[in-house]
Amino acid sequence: MDLRFAIRRSLAALRVPQAIPAVGFLAVILIGSALLWLPWSHSGTLGYLDALFTSTSAVCVTGLVTVNTATDYTIAGQVVIIILIQIGGLGVMTYAAMALSVLRRRLSLRTQAALHDSLFQKDEARDFKRRFRQIVTITFAVEAVGALVLFLALLPSTGGGPAAWRAVFHSISAFCNAGFSIFPDNLVDIRSNHLFTTMIMVLIVLGGLGFTVLHELSAEGGRILGRRDRQRPRRFSLHTNVVLRTSLILIVGGAALMLLFGMTGGEQSWGGRIEAALFQSITARTCGFNTIDIAALPVASLLILAALMFIGGSPGSCAGGVKTSSLAVVFARIRSYVTGEEEASLMGRRLNPDLIRSAGLLFALALTWNLVGLIVLAHFEKARAGVELQHLLFEQISAFGTVGLSTGTTTAGLSIPGKLWII
Repeated sequence: MDLRFAIRRSLAALRVPQAIPAVGFLAVILIGSALLWLPWSHSGTLGYLDALFTSTSAVCVTGLVTVNTATDYTIAGQVVIIILIQIGGLGVMTYAAMALSVLRRRLSLRTQAALHDSLFQKDEARDFKRRFRQIVTITFAVEAVGALVLFLALLPSTGGGPAAWRAVFHSISAFCNAGFSIFPDNLVDIRSNHLFTTMIMVLIVLGGLGFTVLHELSAEGGRILGRRDRQRPRRFSLHTNVVLRTSLILIVGGAALMLLFGMTGGEQSWGGRIEAALFQSITARTCGFNTIDIAALPVASLLILAALMFIGGSPGSCAGGVKTSSLAVVFARIRSYVTGEEEASLMGRRLNPDLIRSAGLLFALALTWNLVGLIVLAHFEKARAGVELQHLLFEQISAFGTVGLSTGTTTAGLSIPGKLWII
């Protein structure tokens, strides 16, 4: 009797809205790991743990890998990976957009009770379908344009077939903020192709802004192109304004600090340094591509990248981290405290105290989680030669922020407990 009751309680718990993404992601990860473990997906020998690691990294749009995606996986395996990335990216954006929509409404007690039973009640189901169609449309449209530009960038030096496949793969990987690459050395060998790297940066930024911001930007673009009310000033929501301004500050500020603290020896000219710093500032918050040797960066520059990875992207996007909007709220509270103001405000709008407390709690939990992770990795990886504490800190925050940057062979050389922790 007790066992049946426990089973019923467990099944009931899986039906609550909070369990939907967890159960769905777990199912896709397990299916993906099984497909990647099959002989036709990889060349040579691939352990199940590495297949599970890759599947988890793809579905969670992270980009950390224990094996080389370009050389250790066949075309079939790469197709599985990009499908997992697309599913994961759409899943993250869809659930995040629906959560934002629900949180923004003034829900009655009856509606709140209904949402506890199921996310897909009548109105919610219709709203879900509409928003999902919008998300899919925007996603595929941006990825298609990105793939076309990347294809044109690769065509002069690559055959038509390989150029098309690489363009599609990297367009999806960039917009979904996954950071997987099918070039052997990520994007280091192709960094001289400025059209390619510029398009990658654009896709990463768009993918990290979030569905709400993209929807407002596309609506504004349609208004301008359609010549409707051109004289009317733009009226973006507070959320969009905060996201756009905070993202711009982080991109420019991150690049400036990296230039200040130093790059690697591979950037000989100032133009090369600026381009590399800008690329890494963009990719560090949301994606795991790199055009430089991350392990060769000075420790101060590594810590700047770690801070950007901790912050992450914006709500409703594929990016991880504590989010740009949370950072803006925390800084608004700090500013009000320093200036002696009784209430914190952001862009002329008073912030709800509950919102401030939530942002503070989020930062506290994130810092605690990463500290625990650093301790775990330091314990299990202590026997490895050449791995220093800053490398483990970088790895931990990269996994937490679902970024995917790594310092050299840190990920590939993880012990079994280390891999399980990062998963």
